[in-house]
Amino acid sequence: ITCLLCAVFQYTEDQGRSLGLSGWVKNTRQGTVIGQIQGPQDKVQDMMLWLRSVGSPSSRIDRAVFSNQRDISKLEIHGFSTRY
Repeated sequence: ITCLLCAVFQYTEDQGRSLGLSGWVKNTRQGTVIGQIQGPQDKVQDMMLWLRSVGSPSSRIDRAVFSNQRDISKLEIHGFSTRY
């Protein structure tokens, strides 16, 4: 059994964890990916750059849109996971 989508998410989770970020990712019915990332601003920027230009080896990135950016006083999410 192969799960290509799982592999895409695993690369994203691994990248988020390697940067010390918290968050989640989820596939949508429209074939896009949504998520939330929390952590130090410079590390969040690094993750945004990775999502915009690198991604997993099996992904095709047409565009990346980031919204609702705001400062928070403490993490609201702990760890990095895939939501289903």
